[in-house]
Formats: sequence, C-alpha cells, structure tokens
Amino acid sequence: MRSVMREGTLVHAAPGVHLVHGSNTNWVILSEGDAVTLIDCGYPGDRQQVLDSLAAAGHSPEALTAILLTHAHNDHLGSAEYLSRTFDAPVYAHEAEVPHARREFLHQVSLGRVLRNSWRPGVLPWAVHALRSGGTTDARVERPQPFPTEGALDLPGRPVPVHTPGHTAGHCAYHLPGAGIVISGDGLVTGHPISRTRGPQLLPTMFDRDRDRTRGSLDVFEKLSGDMVLPGHGPLHRGSVGEAARTARDRATPARQRS
Repeated sequence: MRSVMREGTLVHAAPGVHLVHGSNTNWVILSEGDAVTLIDCGYPGDRQQVLDSLAAAGHSPEALTAILLTHAHNDHLGSAEYLSRTFDAPVYAHEAEVPHARREFLHQVSLGRVLRNSWRPGVLPWAVHALRSGGTTDARVERPQPFPTEGALDLPGRPVPVHTPGHTAGHCAYHLPGAGIVISGDGLVTGHPISRTRGPQLLPTMFDRDRDRTRGSLDVFEKLSGDMVLPGHGPLHRGSVGEAARTARDRATPARQRS
C-alpha cells in the first residue's frame, strides 16, 4: 500500500533545498531543474517515504543524479543500494566511510549496548522501531565511491563535504555556503526519540564510535558560515551554525567541567 506523507514531513528550507522527516531519521533533497541530489535515505523501511518525498518535491526517482551519505548507519544508508541499482545513481561518501558502507566492518551501536541502556526513557520504543524499520538488516552498498573532487561537488545543490568524524570515522556534513545551510547528519542534531533535550545537541553517547572526536568535530561546525542547520535527527534549526555548535558543546560537557 502506498504511504501517505504526514503534514510537515517535507520542509522547504530554501530554493531547491528540502528537509524530509522520515520515520525517525531525516534526509535532504537538493534540486536544480530536473536533477536531484539525495543526501541520506532513512531506514530500509523508509523506502516508500523516500520515493514519496521525491514526488512531493516535484521529482521522479529517475531524476537522481547521486546519493550522498553523511555516514553508513542503517538509518541513513537505508535504500541507497536499491536506489543506486534501480535508477543508476552513484553513491558517494567520505573515503573513510566507503568500506563501512560496503560492510567490511560495522561501527553501529550493538544490541548489547542498547539492552544495557534499556532502562533509559524512550530506549525500548526506539529500539522496537529500529528493528521493525530494518535497523539490523544487511543494507550494504555494493559500489560506494569516495567523493570525486575536493571542495564543492559538481552535483545539484553544489554541496561541499565537510569531514566531521566521531559518530563514525568518515562522518561528513555538507555545507551549502550560498544558501547559508549546513546539513549536519548525526554530528550535530536537534532531537532524538531517546533524548529529552530539544535544540542543538549531540546524540546520546551510546551512538558515537568515538565521543571525544564527535565533540572535537563541533569545532569544525563552529567555523562553518550559515544560519540554518538541517540535522539527521530533529527539526530544522534556524540561527547561527556556530552558536548551535557551541550550544551542543555546552550541553555535552558535564557541569563540573564548564568554565
């Protein structure tokens, strides 16, 4: 049965830029004319929502020029392989994330760690949703490629990859300097089903491969120009990207360590 997009699912951020709220994860559609760049694509179970969001933005999936990954967790990798094979769209990621997307290794929160945190509010409902949406299925991409050029990519939207490691080794944000937008993936979010905080923040610690590097990458976000953050989880954030990074850093620092 064809899914029906909920009201508020497709958010117009700027001309040619849409943030899409999937079941628990966001993705971004960048368009120029009839050509589209898709950044992330939700869980495997979000496939129909991805296709519906392209249609709602005025595009067919045949318009896909490329799929960019912020990182290769299943809730962002989703239907990348299906879309790539079906519509002949290459999948690009940071060179350190390419083997992760091929599943030469898997740096994703383990079931054991989820169970150890199951006492925390929201963890069990989130885990059930993740399992039902394909969070543990094999969603590998067969032929992911590293970015073909440095700087702005010659793709719709002209996104600029920005390496922001920590959540995974090859995690990347994407900067749209002309629009003043940072597509932040999971390196800087504004909400999550198991977080009680709203606004700029880091994901709960259990999701990060290297928490210290995740915090360190906030320095990278802080230097990016822009007044809008399109996160991997949570609503669009309007306001200085640098200030959002500082807020997330402050919230991630224990009170006794704050100056």
